[in-house]
Amino acid sequence: MNWKTLITMTLVGLISATAAVGLYSWLQPEPTVVQAASYPPTRLAGYDAPILASPGQPIDFTAAAALSTPAVVHVKTTYKVSSSSNSRNLDFFFRDFFGQEQMPYQQQQQPRQASGSGVIVSSDGYIVTNNHVVDNAEEIEVILYDKKTLKAKLIGTDPSTDLALLKVETQALPHMPFGNSDSVRIGEWVLAVGNPFELENTVTAGIVSAKGRNINILSRGQNQPAIESFIQTDAAVNPGNSGGALVNTRGELIGINTAIATPTGTFAGYSFAVPVNIVRKVIVDLMDYGIVQRAYLGVLIDVNKDDLGGVYISEIIPGTASAESELRVGDVITKINNFKVTSFPQLQEQVSKYQPGDQVSVDFLREGKERRTTLTLKNADKSTSLLSKPEVSSSSTLGVTLQALEKSELERFKIERGVKVAKIGQGLLAQRTRIADGFIITGVNDQPVSNPQDVESQIKNSKGTATIEGFYPNYPYKIYNYSLLLD
Repeated sequence: MNWKTLITMTLVGLISATAAVGLYSWLQPEPTVVQAASYPPTRLAGYDAPILASPGQPIDFTAAAALSTPAVVHVKTTYKVSSSSNSRNLDFFFRDFFGQEQMPYQQQQQPRQASGSGVIVSSDGYIVTNNHVVDNAEEIEVILYDKKTLKAKLIGTDPSTDLALLKVETQALPHMPFGNSDSVRIGEWVLAVGNPFELENTVTAGIVSAKGRNINILSRGQNQPAIESFIQTDAAVNPGNSGGALVNTRGELIGINTAIATPTGTFAGYSFAVPVNIVRKVIVDLMDYGIVQRAYLGVLIDVNKDDLGGVYISEIIPGTASAESELRVGDVITKINNFKVTSFPQLQEQVSKYQPGDQVSVDFLREGKERRTTLTLKNADKSTSLLSKPEVSSSSTLGVTLQALEKSELERFKIERGVKVAKIGQGLLAQRTRIADGFIITGVNDQPVSNPQDVESQIKNSKGTATIEGFYPNYPYKIYNYSLLLD
């Protein structure tokens, strides 16, 4: 081969390589940038940085794991099982996830322990977990990443989303920044961080399998509407992970692991997490008001009409935000504040981010034409006011926590007055009656009661025996009469 041939072959090779690289670059898609969507501001830490997705790039979980594990705690609870306690009759999802099982009316008085996980969301000690992890607990402890054990105070709960907020008295804690669950994409890599089987600080990986999942778990046994729009993932989650963190590859919190779909009690392929945008709103409300300031559109949805590109309005409730807007029965809601909604869970998720009094834009279809209206959201009492925490009274003698009913509850049950048994503890009511959590007391000794003080006063003035009348929210038409022996 002469030198001219060698030069020619070399030039051809260089030109071919350059062309191949150019063609490959032209065919490969550019890295896509998905801007994090906006949502109502809160004072909790969070990022709105763009999500950079580069096709074909390897995923490194080490940075996300290092950032998130110090902010996940082990939650241990102690509670007593009384003959009247049925609040721990958990759905099989929760029993499997929680690692404990108890049937109603078990004749036990020995302390029991259970455990789960929690996520530190502020440096001064606020921790979010699941409501079912701490439900009915008499003592709550958290074990930090450095093995330090602290007593935790329950700040508030929200059974509608299965969330609870705890507080420990310490400072300078590592805490997890909030991501944006609206920007989470199907197929995105995620980590589940928690304490499965009491194995501390365990990290598993998977992808987001679906969004806006409704598995009808929170409505079971609850006395109020449930909000379910879960992030579904195939990251391995097991008993003890409940209340732990679902984390993106930047180490940001995008959900709270809540339930698993399983026939065996252990991980069988899918788990479900409450989206962080719901979490963020709930815990800030619990911090500021002690209760969740929940807003409503005031519409009923026909879930059977799911092929219309939105959610079909089958009824508009009088006096609500929708009744005072341009919305009509037969309209199809497609967006809330520019966020697309194609199912009832997605609609719930978007509305749940706002408070009564907030204005939102609603895009909808009417006879195939796109329209938009702006409405002011209202609370369950059909007002734009923020609600105060219901009056609560704890009676050490009776061994219960009593709570005055809210206006919306009175309307729901079609009664003028009543008092809820919010929590059964250890005392006369637990030991001498079969009254369970959630019971609505309408009268004591044939006298109507409107607040906790009425109940205590009537029982205190009873001689020998007090008669307690009421009903359970799931069966409002069945009236129960309990005799409480006082001597």
